[in-house]
Amino acid sequence: MHPKSGQQQSSLSLAITVFNEGTAIRELLDSLGAQTRPPAEVIIVDGGSQDDTLSQIKQYQEHLPLKVIVAPGANISQGRNIAINASNGAIIAVTDAGVRLEPDWLEKLTAPLAGRETQPEAVAGFFQADPHNAFELALGATTLPLAREVNPETFLPSSRSVAFTRAAWEASGGYPTWLDYCEDLLFNFRLWAVCREIHWVPEAVVHFRPRRNLRQFARQYYHYARGDGKADLWRQRHLIRYVTYFIALPLLLYGVFHTIWAAVLLVIGGGLYLHRPWLRLQELGKTYNQRTNIIAAFWVPIIRVAGDIAKMLGYPAGLYWRWQHRRQPEIHWRQGLPEGIQGSSGGKVI
Repeated sequence: MHPKSGQQQSSLSLAITVFNEGTAIRELLDSLGAQTRPPAEVIIVDGGSQDDTLSQIKQYQEHLPLKVIVAPGANISQGRNIAINASNGAIIAVTDAGVRLEPDWLEKLTAPLAGRETQPEAVAGFFQADPHNAFELALGATTLPLAREVNPETFLPSSRSVAFTRAAWEASGGYPTWLDYCEDLLFNFRLWAVCREIHWVPEAVVHFRPRRNLRQFARQYYHYARGDGKADLWRQRHLIRYVTYFIALPLLLYGVFHTIWAAVLLVIGGGLYLHRPWLRLQELGKTYNQRTNIIAAFWVPIIRVAGDIAKMLGYPAGLYWRWQHRRQPEIHWRQGLPEGIQGSSGGKVI
């Protein structure tokens, strides 16, 4: 047990991990300084940045309660655990570099935890894309849900916008340090197991800029899928993707040359595949001009296909890693978790 867990206090600590975020860290720290409920301390763990991230952070140390820990080579899970372990608050909020916080983010995010500081409790905030061009607008519409699409009973928070009590972190065992991507999903399953409820506060919003180009996005989704393979997550989803691309789609393309019904099914399938991102684009694109929205609409199918290809490449790489490490007990993380909070083919997810 953490030596500070017995302290009867309601102080708030904010844990952040950074790595080569010199171009984005100022926006985060500026928005942090404008919080209506400021944290008592901000613990930043740097994984060994080679740019000017640390020098940028130092410029804010006179105005914000910053504590910086340099841990070269630490992955994001290790960094978060280091930050939380070094903190003093009974309530822990977590976010990432590369985001901009709404001024009332911390206030709204931590409100459900008032009076429950000694209990295992957690809160899920929300996250929205902050696109700067048509590609980023399309990427946000394609990959992120709108708040109204979220089922609070099954939503798994992103560690861009989450808070929990120290008791919950201790009971969950913290972030899984053996996993470099999808680590917050496994941590969420553990939170569900010890808390049995994660409070949903969609008004606690952080904004983040999506990947800048298709290559960055594909690389991101490759790593996400590799993380799924390492953790043995979402088997059914990945299987459906392989069946769609390697069986159903070739059969339909072949059938187009023989029957009109194959073409009809292909059009219907494509519409179902793309309708949700296009619907989101209608709402997200209201503040952009028509040209930007048209370009974004054309980007949507390209992004969908590129993301699927990246996932189909990343998932077997993760499974191979898992097979190589099959004797390591930590990868068998489902043991001891209640049924229905195990994420193999369903679990708690949007």
